[in-house]
Amino acid sequence: METKVYKPKTFNLSGLNGISDKTLEMHFKLYEGYVSNTNVLTEKIAAILSDGQVDQDEMPAYSELTRRLGFEYNGMVLHEYYFGNMKPQGGDEAPKGSRFRAAVEKSFPSYDIWKTDFVGVGKMRGVGWAICFLDPATGNVSNHWITLHETGNVAGFVPLVVMDVWEHAFLLDYKPAERPKYIEAFLSNMDWDAVESRLAQHVPETAGAR
Repeated sequence: METKVYKPKTFNLSGLNGISDKTLEMHFKLYEGYVSNTNVLTEKIAAILSDGQVDQDEMPAYSELTRRLGFEYNGMVLHEYYFGNMKPQGGDEAPKGSRFRAAVEKSFPSYDIWKTDFVGVGKMRGVGWAICFLDPATGNVSNHWITLHETGNVAGFVPLVVMDVWEHAFLLDYKPAERPKYIEAFLSNMDWDAVESRLAQHVPETAGAR
């Protein structure tokens, strides 16, 4: 049985607007921890499988390993989406004429209402993620609150815009009550080309046209 070993990805994000390099350095280390823990859990689960001891009722420790893997793995992947949809000198508005903007205007009364809704999801009390998902079956988009990394994801939907609103994402730069300022900073650094690429991988060119 062959197990995959995950390696941390690198992201050149120095110089973001409103998100300091110090915050990024801390955040990258936290992300690397998710990668490391994913590898450890994957290896432990593989070892148990190789022995054929896979009865969760008789092995609560094995059940706990599989439960923890969902948290660690999703923590790894969501951080890759998050870092991957930002860039220095990014933009806070999806370009007019873009496929993402067309999908938003197909799904919401207007782009501005989508943006207000996304920001509102991000400002909800608690720690978690605000994610704009694509429904690849319809081409529509919708905004969702994800509490823990593995809790609240919509099966089959594709993350397009991923914003980390756990406090570690902004506490070095903003007070807890200043999360709206962090959200504004995040949106000002958006890499809309990355969002377009995510959408294009899952929706044919003609889908979602108005």
